[in-house]
Amino acid sequence: MDLYARRQLLHRIVVGLSIAATIFGLLWLVLVIGTLLINGVGAIGPTLFTQNTPPPGSSGGLLNAIFGSLLMTVIATLIGTPTGILAGTFLAEYARSHWFGEVVRFINDILLSAPSIIIGLFVYQLMVVRMGHFSAWAGAVALAIIMIPVVVRTTEDMLRLVPSALREAAAALGAPRWKVIVMVTYRAAVQGILTGVLLALARIAGETAPLLFTALNNQFWSTNLDAPMANLPVVIFQFAMSPYADWQTLAWGGALLITAAILILNITARIFASWSSFEQ
Repeated sequence: MDLYARRQLLHRIVVGLSIAATIFGLLWLVLVIGTLLINGVGAIGPTLFTQNTPPPGSSGGLLNAIFGSLLMTVIATLIGTPTGILAGTFLAEYARSHWFGEVVRFINDILLSAPSIIIGLFVYQLMVVRMGHFSAWAGAVALAIIMIPVVVRTTEDMLRLVPSALREAAAALGAPRWKVIVMVTYRAAVQGILTGVLLALARIAGETAPLLFTALNNQFWSTNLDAPMANLPVVIFQFAMSPYADWQTLAWGGALLITAAILILNITARIFASWSSFEQ
């Protein structure tokens, strides 16, 4: 067999293995989504969105859990988004080659890959133990800490992609540095930054471990942020582990809701990213 024939054979083998690996990965994705649809569609209905989590043997929904998840996610976003954008701006604009920037970047990378349960334990010691009780505030802070490194990394990367000529042109016109960043650099990178925020939201949407140590759960409707609050991930965990069929059905419905929300967030993030790439 000559060299060309061997290369063609090797090429076909590699392509075949790549296709097989892709099919293998997609197979599990299809199985997971199919299982969610088969078991979760039956729970989707008006009751799911209009009634609170029920006791065993009673009908109910996930209204309080949906509200609690949305509330804590909004608070986490309000904390994590500006913090992450400001930190990413510092790394991209003020500390590109400074040793302190390298330290911050290294710590952010560690936090980005840290297990969420570790963050939950940290917030438990920081807030829950000191306050003496679980609370939605603690849950929101834990989610914000998970969200921040994603926003920091995305913001820094997007700002670094902005051509230096734009900054130099604005500075040549006499604009101060803060105005160059706000009026020029941010405008050029806004879609990429929004993409990072959406990816961070998708990252925290299904987190269970941090909320088990911070917000815990509440069977009833509650707007008190200084008390335990129901949330979808913890309710799914508790209901799925229970021996009651009605609770297990609600758990499947909640899992389908979270999966759909994460899918929508990821699709939206990709749309923003494609718009940003097209404009560049």
